[in-house]
Amino acid sequence: MKKLGIWISACRLRTLPLSISGAIVGSGIAYSRGFFDGYVFAFTILTTLSFQILSNLANDYGDGVKGTDNENRIGPERALQSGDISPKQMRNAIIFNVMISLFLAGGLIYIAFGSEQFVTSLVFMLLGLLAIIAAIKYTVGTSAYGYKALGDVMVFLFFGWLSVLGTYFLYSKQIDFLMLLPASSIGLLSAGVLNLNNMRDIESDKLSNKHTLAGYFGSKNAKTYHLVVIIVALALIGVYSFLSDNNSMYFVFIAFVPLLLHLNRVIKTNTPLEYDPQLKTLALSTFLLAIVFSVCHILT
Repeated sequence: MKKLGIWISACRLRTLPLSISGAIVGSGIAYSRGFFDGYVFAFTILTTLSFQILSNLANDYGDGVKGTDNENRIGPERALQSGDISPKQMRNAIIFNVMISLFLAGGLIYIAFGSEQFVTSLVFMLLGLLAIIAAIKYTVGTSAYGYKALGDVMVFLFFGWLSVLGTYFLYSKQIDFLMLLPASSIGLLSAGVLNLNNMRDIESDKLSNKHTLAGYFGSKNAKTYHLVVIIVALALIGVYSFLSDNNSMYFVFIAFVPLLLHLNRVIKTNTPLEYDPQLKTLALSTFLLAIVFSVCHILT
């Protein structure tokens, strides 16, 4: 039972609600337009969760073997860092999760497109492979992009654009570029979560030669960057609400409250340690925004 608890901890459950926020937004819009399918929804959520767990395990492994997770790190102790899980065990878990992710992604693509739309299925299989590679290469290997200040961009693209637009396309087989507004919003909020993590770890990352945007900006400018990211994300949702022909959309502004309270706390934060609880706050606030956003569409 203790070992099971260690593996559950390594999966970092607090990151999972954020990972499915984009899928929930895309599903809500699809429902309002008559494209919703329960099987597509179930497999989309399961596939997304599998990708996120893979990313978490790979992140634990990559930072662990590089020595980035050490006594200087402020956040929760990781599995490899603590010695509870060996590098070999983590590698095996990553391989096992890759197989699960491929199975779920393949099932999702078949359910969404069948055997008739071969080209579309092939494109989405390639996107799934890219998502798996991106999940692993964030910290694993000598060319890990998370060590080259590219994490924010990749999170924005995968958690925002690909998650929202890709999910909607699975249902509708269509692209609506107006959806770039909520997709960008979710992407920015997700990048904000990563930025908080990097703001917390600025000093330890420097010692480990890990380069992040927060590290390049410095503490003061990283905080300004964070405020801009969140404000722009809220503005994009506001513009979408104004442009959409749905009076229920104005209820989405209720979900702005915890995000604005979060901004206030970040403004008042003076030490790296104080950023850690805000990771969970921003992740859950983004998830709440996605839920309210989708409910507004369902009530159309």
